[in-house]
Amino acid sequence: MSIKGIKRWAAAGALFFWSFAAWAEYKLNLQTPHTLLGEKIYDLHTIITAICFVIFIGVFGFMFYAVFKHRKSVGHKAAQFHENTAVEVAWTLIPFVILIAMAVPATGTLVTMRDTSEADLTIKATGYQWKWGYDYLKGEGAGISFYSTLSTPRAQIEGTDVAGRNANPNYLLETDNHVVVPVGKKIRILTTAADVIHAWYVPALAVKQDAVPGFIRDTWFKAEKPGIYRGQCAELCGKDHGFMPIVVEVMESAAYTAWVGAQQKKIAAAKVDPNKSWTLDELKAHGEKVYAQNCVACHQATGMGVPGSFPALSGSKVVNGPKADQIKLLLAGKQGTAMASFKHLSDADLAGVITFTRNNWSNKTGEAVAPAEIKAARN
Repeated sequence: MSIKGIKRWAAAGALFFWSFAAWAEYKLNLQTPHTLLGEKIYDLHTIITAICFVIFIGVFGFMFYAVFKHRKSVGHKAAQFHENTAVEVAWTLIPFVILIAMAVPATGTLVTMRDTSEADLTIKATGYQWKWGYDYLKGEGAGISFYSTLSTPRAQIEGTDVAGRNANPNYLLETDNHVVVPVGKKIRILTTAADVIHAWYVPALAVKQDAVPGFIRDTWFKAEKPGIYRGQCAELCGKDHGFMPIVVEVMESAAYTAWVGAQQKKIAAAKVDPNKSWTLDELKAHGEKVYAQNCVACHQATGMGVPGSFPALSGSKVVNGPKADQIKLLLAGKQGTAMASFKHLSDADLAGVITFTRNNWSNKTGEAVAPAEIKAARN
C-alpha cells in the first residue's frame, strides 16, 4: 500500500473513533454518566457498538466487493465446491473470540451492577399511579418519608400557558420533593409498587429497576459530584405514566446532614395530634392540598373527571352518600378499575380529602369526616 493510501486509511480511522466521542453530546446517545458504574456502562456500550459497526462494514463490504468483482457481466462463473474446512473453522472461531471479548467486560459490569452490599444509605422507592413515595430506611436520615409528585403547573400541561411551558427547561421533569443523597456514598434503592408495575430510572446515574407490586427489587448508585439528576418512570403504567418524574439531588456531606436535620424538624412539626379536634374549614383546607397531590390527575381540578375513564366527583352518589361508603372506597380501592387503595395516606389526610370532596363543587353535604373515623374503619 502506498504512503498516500496509508494516510487516507489513518484519516478515516481517526474520523471513525472521533465520531464515537462526539456521540457523547448527541441527544440520541446515552446521557453523560455521573457515576463510575455509569462510565463503565457507557464505555461498554461504545466499544460493543464499534465492534458491531466494524463487523457490519467488514461483512457487507466484502460481500458487495465479491458481488461486484465477480459479476457475470465481466465473464466470471460461479465456483463449484461443497466444503472448505479452513473457512468453516475460521467463521466459527472468529465469532467465538469476538463474543468472548465482549462477554468478559460485560459480565464484570453486570456483576458490579447487581452488588448492592455495603450500602451507606438505603431508600425504598414505592411507585403509585402517578407519583413516588420514598422511605429512608437505613443510614443517615433513616425515618424520613415523603411523597414526590410532579410540580409542573397544570396550566402548562393543559396548554393554557404555552409561553410558560416553552420557557420551562424542566417541563414534566420537576417534582415538589427531591430524593436527596450525599455525594460519594453508595445508595441502595429498594423498589416496589402499590398498584401496577413502574420502573425507577435515572439515566445519568446509570440506574434503572422495575418496581413490581408485591416484590422488592434493588439497585444502587454512587454519584461522584453534587448536582440535580432527573429521570422518569420507565414502565407504561397508565394515563399519567409520563407525569411521574424522578429528581435526585446530590449534596455535599455537610449540606446533606443539614437537610436531614431540617427534614426531621419538619416531620416533627407536621405530626398531627391524634386528639386534635378539627373544624370543617380546617379539614377542607387540608384536604384540598391532599386532593391536589393525589386525585387531581384523574378527577380533575373541577371535580368533573374524564368522561369514559374517570368518574366525576361533583354530584357523585358515592361522595354525597354515606360517609362509611366513601371511606371504605378510599381504603380498599375498587378492583378492576383505576381506583387504587389510598390506605397509605394518614388518617388526617384521608379525613381531609373526603371532607373536601363532600363540600366542594356541587357537593354541599356540610359533613366533616374526623381522623378518628378513618382510624376506626382501618380496624
